[in-house]
Amino acid sequence: MPPNVTDPPIYHDPQIVFNETEKNHQPPTPSSAAKDVYNLNIFQSSLNQLAHILIGMTVGVILLFALRNGLPVGATPQHIILCVLGYHLLMAQAILSLSPHNGWSSRLKLVHKRRAHWILQVLGSGLALAGCFIKILDKSVHWETLHGRFALVSMVFTSVSMVNGLVSLYANELRGLRLLPSLSKLTHICFGIVGFSAASITLCYGLDKAFFRSWASDNFTTAIIVFVATFTTIIIINPFITFFNKSRILFRNN
Repeated sequence: MPPNVTDPPIYHDPQIVFNETEKNHQPPTPSSAAKDVYNLNIFQSSLNQLAHILIGMTVGVILLFALRNGLPVGATPQHIILCVLGYHLLMAQAILSLSPHNGWSSRLKLVHKRRAHWILQVLGSGLALAGCFIKILDKSVHWETLHGRFALVSMVFTSVSMVNGLVSLYANELRGLRLLPSLSKLTHICFGIVGFSAASITLCYGLDKAFFRSWASDNFTTAIIVFVATFTTIIIINPFITFFNKSRILFRNN
């Protein structure tokens, strides 16, 4: 090549250059595992929201039924009101408050979640037990129906869960006793699951009674029972997972 002669410049298509630049600067594509976790979180959050809607509908309908004759109310309406507010509103929210997918508590610090949990638990248990004792004092014969028998199971496990919850609340201060904090948390979760499930079964047997079916109609009563079964299942999912994980860790370390 003669001296003082340079190569002719190579001109590129601007659109091609732009496309290549965009390819080089695109953010990395999320992995399939990350997408699966995201989709699972969306699904669990949706289930949680569905549980809140079903709880609101169920509690609202039952309160309307209990107050259908106006105020003042007798022993049976008092029993219904206190138990449904205690078990299926406050205690349900107490369990949901610890879920990472619960709307109103998801942004709270862990210490505040636990505080909300035990406050709701104590208030709910107190109302529910008061409602049960009102009906016990109102009747001369007890536990002869499935509604009454499951109510007794729920009362026992709710009471034990309240006492056991105090140990779980101060579990961090009891770490010197080795297994006691872990066992107290496991038993608290177990008792809570059984107590709340028994309360939901009790409610379903109560809804199945003739005086409610005659007021609400058979189809609507069946729908409410399905609502109770659905939100109960959703509510106890997270405690079941927590119980399984804590049990596995406990047995692995001992």
